[in-house]
Amino acid sequence: MNEVEIKDNGFLRQFEARVDGHLAKIEYSSQERKVFLTKLVIPEEITKEDFKEEFIKSVLSHIQEQNLRVVPTSPQIAGFLRKNRQYKEMLPVGIRI
Repeated sequence: MNEVEIKDNGFLRQFEARVDGHLAKIEYSSQERKVFLTKLVIPEEITKEDFKEEFIKSVLSHIQEQNLRVVPTSPQIAGFLRKNRQYKEMLPVGIRI
């Protein structure tokens, strides 16, 4: 597994990763030590098989390093968290997916 190199673009409120000149992004908003992951955008030109999972894992690692909680409002990211229960402790108290 290769970790995807991400950039936190705080001005546009999105995590970004460039692959072969194409920009994948996860849009977010934050409030009270929580990061709401609102939208996942991966251009169709990025065809690497497990890129989506690696991208989400890299973003979650970045958030975890800052000791923040994550609230997945994007259906794709919520589905990833459902399948990967090891990230469950990152959810705020009372949030279930």
